[in-house]
Amino acid sequence: MKIQILTIFPEVCRAVLREGILKRAQEKRLVELEAADLRDWTTDRHRSTDDAPYGGGPGMVMTIEPIDKALASLRSPEARVIFLSPQGRRFSHKIAEELARESHLIFLCGHYEGVDERVSDHLVDDEISIGDYVLTSGVLPALVITDAVVRLIPGVLGDIQSAQQDSFVSGQLDHPHYTRPENYRGWEVPGVLLSGNHAAIGKWRSEQAAEATRRKRPDLLSDGGT
Repeated sequence: MKIQILTIFPEVCRAVLREGILKRAQEKRLVELEAADLRDWTTDRHRSTDDAPYGGGPGMVMTIEPIDKALASLRSPEARVIFLSPQGRRFSHKIAEELARESHLIFLCGHYEGVDERVSDHLVDDEISIGDYVLTSGVLPALVITDAVVRLIPGVLGDIQSAQQDSFVSGQLDHPHYTRPENYRGWEVPGVLLSGNHAAIGKWRSEQAAEATRRKRPDLLSDGGT
């Protein structure tokens, strides 16, 4: 898989893309990650990517021309171009699984007050939001989605069960996790986890996941979780 993040702040992306699991995934050649600088496709000496909005109003709007040129250069026949926008469909684990099946993703990051509407109308394939709030740019959403997608690629995680047992995979939250020491300041690990009885452990984990979902995220149950 190839993922490219198109932004005017590529160094912010590069700092994240070269660390942790994302770095190891690239070293294993399971994914190619790139932060592309939108300013490379500008033509004026100031490398401008924005201008005042038609009709007046506050802020600046990103212009369509450098975005069009950049996408024309980066896009492959199989590429899926996604605009990170608060108006897009809300990101979820299901969408992460959907994107993980793609071979080439290009994330377009908005900045300033907005992006010329003709970009959404003519140049992108999808719009995705990570939540009902507004950020200063699309860089953080692009990195969030990249992280969520890459970890689903076979071979990226050391144990595939790590991804299969994540919260939201089964429509509910993950079960609690514990490790050494068994007793810390009087806070003890549940005895069933020390029993070696795998059937009992499995039953306990299932019950705890259901209880955590009811207590912390009841909205998942109303959305069809178990």
